[in-house]
Amino acid sequence: MPTNMSLFSVNAILILSTDDRSRILTRYYSVPHAPPGSTNHPGANPYSTVKEQKAFEKGLLDKTNKQTSDVILYDGRVVFFKMEGDVMLYVVGGGDENEIMLFGVVLALRDALAILLKNSTDKRTLVENYDLVSLAIDEIIDDGIILETDPVVVASRVSKPPTQDIASVKNIDLSEQGLLNAWEFGKLKLAERMRQL
Repeated sequence: MPTNMSLFSVNAILILSTDDRSRILTRYYSVPHAPPGSTNHPGANPYSTVKEQKAFEKGLLDKTNKQTSDVILYDGRVVFFKMEGDVMLYVVGGGDENEIMLFGVVLALRDALAILLKNSTDKRTLVENYDLVSLAIDEIIDDGIILETDPVVVASRVSKPPTQDIASVKNIDLSEQGLLNAWEFGKLKLAERMRQL
């Protein structure tokens, strides 16, 4: 029996607090172009209301609280999770999704957050840097489609430019004389390089 091929593979990304069981960041995805009249297609989101989402998250926290593995099958969905400080990172996919890809997503999220937040992945740091966390998730997944799983690439696209580099940019002379000096310097270096060949 042929399976439905789709790029859509992630149903949800959840970051939940283990201390007070609160939501820090949750993203639920649905297929943007669902087949007409179908409610049980690949990528269908069964948790359409906030009440259903919170019930799913509560059950997920209860089930994974004492787990030692990184993967469970919960409510017909493959769930990968990682514990970081006082938060749990979850990636939820369909029951027939590629487990290696989903595991790569949770590892990319964990490692990108470690790079961006300087190995301080806890509830307080996540809330204070909510913008970076949200952008990192958007770089990894777009509408349930996995875009990037390299944490270094994700962190480089998300991170703020260093402040010391901005200060050195301010010292550049962009006046007419400064541009002429740069032109002459470039010509001189090019002529030296040509003489060496």
